[in-house]
Amino acid sequence: MKVQGKHYRPIWLDADGWRVRIIDQTRLPFAFEVTTLETSEDAARAIRDMLVRGAPLIGVTAAYGMALAMREDPGDAWLAEAHERLMRTRPTAINLRWALDDMRMRLRSLPPAERVDAAYARATEMADEDVEINHLIGRHGLALIEEAARAKEGPVNILTHCNAGWLATCDWGTATSPIYHAHDAGIPVHVWVDETRPRNQGGHLTAWELHNHGVPHTVVVDNAGGHLMQHGDVDLCFVGTDRVTATGDVCNKIGTYLKALAAKDNGVPFYVCLPSPTIDWTVNDGIAEIPIEERAATEVTHVTGLTDNGHLVQARVVSPGSRAANPAFDVTPGRLVSGLVTERGVTTASAAGLLELFPERAA
Repeated sequence: MKVQGKHYRPIWLDADGWRVRIIDQTRLPFAFEVTTLETSEDAARAIRDMLVRGAPLIGVTAAYGMALAMREDPGDAWLAEAHERLMRTRPTAINLRWALDDMRMRLRSLPPAERVDAAYARATEMADEDVEINHLIGRHGLALIEEAARAKEGPVNILTHCNAGWLATCDWGTATSPIYHAHDAGIPVHVWVDETRPRNQGGHLTAWELHNHGVPHTVVVDNAGGHLMQHGDVDLCFVGTDRVTATGDVCNKIGTYLKALAAKDNGVPFYVCLPSPTIDWTVNDGIAEIPIEERAATEVTHVTGLTDNGHLVQARVVSPGSRAANPAFDVTPGRLVSGLVTERGVTTASAAGLLELFPERAA
C-alpha cells in the first residue's frame, strides 16, 4: 500500500541484502519512522515491544529474525536458542510458532554453511506468500461487500476492530483487504473504526491507513458499536484474528467478543478474515486452550498522544493507586461468527467448514 504516494511494505530487506527494515508502528500516526534490524535480538525486541504487530507480520519478522541469527552463528546450538528466544516474545499469535517451526525444520536439515542464504530465501518467500494470500482474502471478501451494496442505497457501512490492515501483514491486510478492493472498484464504503483501547490500534493505525488510501471512515469509541448496530448504521463487521481453532473459535484483540455478541443480537453479519497459517489445527476449544497475553498495566493507566503544540506526551488517565489489568485478547466462539474469509474462500466457523476448504488437514 502507499504512504504519501510511495509504496511500502511494513517489512523489507535493505539494499545491502541482509539488514531488515521495518516501519516502527509505535510511532504512528504521529511520526512515520523506519527502523533497521541487524541482529536476532533486534527482531525479538521489535516483536515484543510491538514495533511490529499483527499475527502475519509477527510471523514474517520472526522468520527474518532467524535469518539474522544465522548470520551471527549458523550452528545448531544458536539455531535452537534463537528459535526459543523469538518464540517467547508473544504467546498468542499462532503465526509466530508456525513461522519459527517452519524455519527451524528447514534449516536443521542443511549444513551450517548453507543456512544463511536458505533462511533469507525462506523469510522472503513467506513475506511474498502473505501478500498473495491477503490479496485473495480481499477478492473473496469483496463479494460480501458487493452483495451488501446491492441490498441498499448509499455506502456500505463496515465496522472493524483493532488493526487488521496492511500494517499487520506484509500488504493489503486481512480485514481491510476486502475494503480496499471495494474502494478501488468504486463501491461506496464507509468504515466505523473502533479506537481499540488500550493501545488504540484502530484510532492510531487503521484510521491512518484508511486516510492514506482515501477510504471514508469515522473513529468511534469501542463501546459505540452496539449502539450503531441497533440503529441500522452497520451493514457488515470485518475483523482479523491472531489464532483460529480447528473448530472455528476466533482469538482476536480484546473487545472482539463483545462486538460479535452485539452483531448476533442485531442480525449484522460478522466475518473474520484470516490467512491459513493463522489456523491452529492442534487446538479445539479456544477459551480453554489458547494462552491469552497479559500486557503491562501501564498500557491501561496511561495514553500517548500529540498535544496541540506538537509535543508527543504520555499522560496518566487512571486514578493514582488503582490497579489495572490488561488481557490483550479474547475468544469469540465460532457460533457467533457468520463466516471465515480465507485465501481459499468463505466458509462456516466450524470444523466441517474448515476441513471443506482445507481437506488436506483431515488426517
